[in-house]
Amino acid sequence: MAVLLTGAAGFIGYHVAEALLARGEEVMGVDNLNAYYDPRLKEARLARLASHTGFRFRRLDIADRATVAALAGEAGIDRIVHLAAQAGVRHSFTDPLAYVTANLVGHAHMMEVARALQPRLKHFVYASSSSVYGGNTKLPFSVEDRVDQPISLYAATKRSDELLTFAYAEMFGLKATGLRYFTVYGPWGRPDMSAYIFTGKILRDEPISVFNKGEMRRDFTYIDDIVAGTLAALDHPPLGAGTPHRVYNLGNHNPVPLAKFIAVIEAAVGRKAKLELEPLPPGDVKETFADIAASERDLGFAPRTTIEQGIPNFVAWYREYHQL
Repeated sequence: MAVLLTGAAGFIGYHVAEALLARGEEVMGVDNLNAYYDPRLKEARLARLASHTGFRFRRLDIADRATVAALAGEAGIDRIVHLAAQAGVRHSFTDPLAYVTANLVGHAHMMEVARALQPRLKHFVYASSSSVYGGNTKLPFSVEDRVDQPISLYAATKRSDELLTFAYAEMFGLKATGLRYFTVYGPWGRPDMSAYIFTGKILRDEPISVFNKGEMRRDFTYIDDIVAGTLAALDHPPLGAGTPHRVYNLGNHNPVPLAKFIAVIEAAVGRKAKLELEPLPPGDVKETFADIAASERDLGFAPRTTIEQGIPNFVAWYREYHQL
């Protein structure tokens, strides 16, 4: 049997595909290779996946209803990991409709694929985001907290995906799990994320923007821990009474001050950063902190990687990829 993996050319999708293939799974990868960031990075990830005999790929846009519907006819699919989305909180302020199209319409299309695969489909796992917690000030963020006041359209679409999936689970008996990822970083990461931006600018001796004058903390979570949690979720569909839909936080449960994060990058790069202190941008929050009690209990999730371990791995990859 096979796993249908959307967003296979993306940062998390690529690593999830590698892990699934490493344990002998067949993976049907899907991605539209859009230009939100340099498609050459996505193509490089795909080239590595293509070396595996268990990997097949289709380039398509999940917002294209007819094309997506055909995925239900692909041979052997019995699980879905849906990671494709329009990413980025700040970009949602400049191109809102891209988020509506990919994250709402595209997600609905994937739910229809899941419904068409019933009763063969064992589990539908999808990416949510820590951004759904919006301006919540209670820490750590718990899956039991109210999340009805998003402060960006990106966050609103991710929360909407959770509600839509709950409805499909209730109406059609789909087993589904949403994963609220917290600030993921690591090799093959996204160029719009802080680790990538800071590393590149420090290496080029360019100033980096430090938002909220550095008074920020993030629950930075290394990609290997995120992948382990995602596969654990895939292997543990909701059981028992009630609607077969669950939501979990996947974070490091260890918020790091932005100044420390920058210092660790400086140490890995071997050069001091030039800092430009700036106000907090719209849609950003001052702190994220994942309560992972539920994911520890139900999934055995146990993040192990500190930034002192993970950042040097990322910087080493960055230098190799960019030939620096």
